[in-house]
Amino acid sequence: MSFSAHPTAVIDEGCTIGEGTKIWHFSHIMPGCIIGNNCNIGQNVVISPQVTLGNNVKVQNNVSVYTGVTCEDDVFLGPSMVFTNVFNPRSAVSRKNEYRKTVVRKGASIGANATIVCGYEIGEYAFIGAGAVVTKEVPAYAIVVGNPARQTGWMSRNGYKLQFDKEGLAVCPETKEKYLLRDNRVTLTP
Repeated sequence: MSFSAHPTAVIDEGCTIGEGTKIWHFSHIMPGCIIGNNCNIGQNVVISPQVTLGNNVKVQNNVSVYTGVTCEDDVFLGPSMVFTNVFNPRSAVSRKNEYRKTVVRKGASIGANATIVCGYEIGEYAFIGAGAVVTKEVPAYAIVVGNPARQTGWMSRNGYKLQFDKEGLAVCPETKEKYLLRDNRVTLTP
């Protein structure tokens, strides 16, 4: 076994778990999911069927990642954050054929107790603040907070708020990487 799992974790047959991944207490990994290399799956986490987690994904305690969710490499899912997969759930109405896809792009972070309503994309390196309720697409590098979540700025790949000059240029204070803001989109410049 190239991954490690606490004895209380339940790992169903038919899932794929990458090398170096750690699965902690009372977590359930369901059939058909794919978990990449060097992931950390916290305590009391559920990874549902057909979920894909890329490499180096960190899932903190008490998170359920439901069918329809894909997280690319280097995603951070904060404690007790919530995904949904049906837009209008009803206990008496089966809507398993109506699951909406949610994609969390490379390097994005979702804060503690945030809620991600299904059917949207979280852009690469976006930052979702603690307790935010995301009800629409989130652009790459965007910082969103509140309920409903509203954009308050832009963040570098290393997690620093970017300050753009009048030409639309910003520099990460840690890495010195340069970013360009044009037409309400941020890109990393070569």
